[in-house]
Amino acid sequence: MPETEITAPTKVLDESGRPQNFGWARSSLFDFDPALLRAPQRNISESDRYILFMPTHLFVFEILDDGYLGYQLMSVVSLIDKIRSTRTLITPFSLGSFDLPRNSDTGSIKLKHKSSLLNFAAMESGARIIKVDYPKFSHNRSLRGAVVLSPPLGAESLYTNLPWRGGGAFAYSRRAPWFSAEGVIQFGADELIFTKGNGWGIFDWNRGVRPRSDICFWAAGCGKAGENQMGFSVGYNSADASLGTENAFFLDGKIQKLDQVTFHIPAGRNAPWRFTSNDNRLEMTFSPHQERDENHQMFIYSLKRRQLFGKFSGRVILNDGSEFKFQNITGMAERRKSRL
Repeated sequence: MPETEITAPTKVLDESGRPQNFGWARSSLFDFDPALLRAPQRNISESDRYILFMPTHLFVFEILDDGYLGYQLMSVVSLIDKIRSTRTLITPFSLGSFDLPRNSDTGSIKLKHKSSLLNFAAMESGARIIKVDYPKFSHNRSLRGAVVLSPPLGAESLYTNLPWRGGGAFAYSRRAPWFSAEGVIQFGADELIFTKGNGWGIFDWNRGVRPRSDICFWAAGCGKAGENQMGFSVGYNSADASLGTENAFFLDGKIQKLDQVTFHIPAGRNAPWRFTSNDNRLEMTFSPHQERDENHQMFIYSLKRRQLFGKFSGRVILNDGSEFKFQNITGMAERRKSRL
């Protein structure tokens, strides 16, 4: 069955709160109104995540509201000496209390914890501002700063609205792996500077109703390959992706849509991963640099995630049939398992 590209404004939910209009789009054509949801609040899942990197460091800033459990996660990964620092602030039974925006284009998230602050702000221009202020982030080192993320001119995103078979569960997502980053983050005594051409950002946004259990695979990266800015977002879970996969390559912000992508994950923890697509358009390897694991349990709810950080190299066949090669593009890959 061919994928369904949504090309006109459409609603994610009908008037009874049932998910509908499944497929993918390259702009914000999906209209999502969470007030229509009829699912229990404990089954509603919302998250905003940014992965930022520069030649020496990678940062993960994430806000997750998964009903039974919510958290703010901040991680600083050194790409030079394989040292990382992570802080996770848990909110049991968050149940929508983070008040995350209903769409990915507008709104601001500002979460405070004692003297600490994490702030995501969307600007009318399409730019994003990430602000962080944690006086006691890790080993008495502070984490403070602000980074501006700017999109390429006329950039497209990958929007998907996908159902699980039965039960009313669905996932409405946006992936934008093409931001350039400029700003400064002070990590302890180190001043980490993002400059245009050397600083990059990936935006991962999700809203939906969770199934009882799911295993999700996702990988993304971005950077400069020759004279072009490139990025990619590939992944899959147990949702029905027959009408629109979550896979795309981006060249200067424009989508090169991919069909099914398979993750070939080796048994060894430090062995390279391999990625292939069923349409033979993508061949890619991932060389992990380091990883982090997390495991959360809240009564009958559990969340386990393995994240790896490293470099991607490979080739992709573009929409015009030409071949595009890339080497040593920074990014991350993960396996996430949740159960309710």
